[in-house]
Amino acid sequence: MSEHLNTFPKLHNAMWPGLVGKGDDEGQEPPISLTEMLELTAAAEVNGQKFDGIDYFLFHPHTDPDASDDDLRRIADQIASFGFTVGSLVAPIWPGTVGDSAMGDPIQRAKFILSVKKACRIAKIFNEHGVRQYGVIRIDSAEFGVEKWREDSQANTATIAATFREAATIAAAHGERLAAEGEICWAGMHSWKDMLDLLEAVDMPGSLGFQCDLAHTYLYLLGYNAPEHALVKEGYNDEEFGAAYKTMTDKLRPWTIDFHVAQNDGEVHGAGSHDKTGKHCPADDPNGKLDITKCAGYWLEGATERGMQHICWDGCMFPNSTLRNPETWNTILDAMIKVRDSGCWS
Repeated sequence: MSEHLNTFPKLHNAMWPGLVGKGDDEGQEPPISLTEMLELTAAAEVNGQKFDGIDYFLFHPHTDPDASDDDLRRIADQIASFGFTVGSLVAPIWPGTVGDSAMGDPIQRAKFILSVKKACRIAKIFNEHGVRQYGVIRIDSAEFGVEKWREDSQANTATIAATFREAATIAAAHGERLAAEGEICWAGMHSWKDMLDLLEAVDMPGSLGFQCDLAHTYLYLLGYNAPEHALVKEGYNDEEFGAAYKTMTDKLRPWTIDFHVAQNDGEVHGAGSHDKTGKHCPADDPNGKLDITKCAGYWLEGATERGMQHICWDGCMFPNSTLRNPETWNTILDAMIKVRDSGCWS
């Protein structure tokens, strides 16, 4: 019998590490199927505790975003057969999927909006099925890199904000909320200050918020793609880190409606078509810079007041050998249980 008494937040595992950065090009590893990712997640167990659910990327080969209602219900049945619920969904917003740049021309922005519409349709089917009862739809600017954004940062942020407002209005009409995941690789979202400016420009806190990933926001502190917004310098001490982390989280926490537990070693990583972003490391990586439990506490204060019910691990771009190692998932689950049992959830 489990000794753990806390049942919230629900603990989810992401399915997209089996997809992102994978493919058929030279040097790429092949994708890992949805079935195998579900099996790996279901096999994890720590002192009687298991994952409660999954978060899910709405694209091939796990999901056809144009799949029939019946096909989507079969996917929901498959997920539920493992005892899992579905939480947050990742809209296929990027070029090469359904969408395109939220900062682009009208055709590109229309593709972005279409991807959100498709995500809302799938969310509705999962909700009606019963496999999904909480979570958000994740987006970003779908504009790789910051060079083009810097050509006219104010105008480009205004364009992204306009696209996000249109998308958030659509999501709200479907009873959904959008969460923009801040990463150093996404234009207009590449620093904590630019992310905050964008959220305030959209100004729809009930419909669009922030998705925090511990690995990505650590690089916000360092100002990796925006040195002018760095809050610490290399060689910082614990006191400097704590003060800087509080500054960042105090600004972004009120907007935070989705949360990824992760570890980072201060480096960036890219694979396949995915630009370099915060490197996700194993939860017990000896080079990890983060006290996962302590850092999570900064973000999760007041989480229930913001409508959050779960947290998710993100091991995006882990090698397949790491993903297929059962100890990877037991270690991750243990780290998440420690977050849940820390008392930071409120």
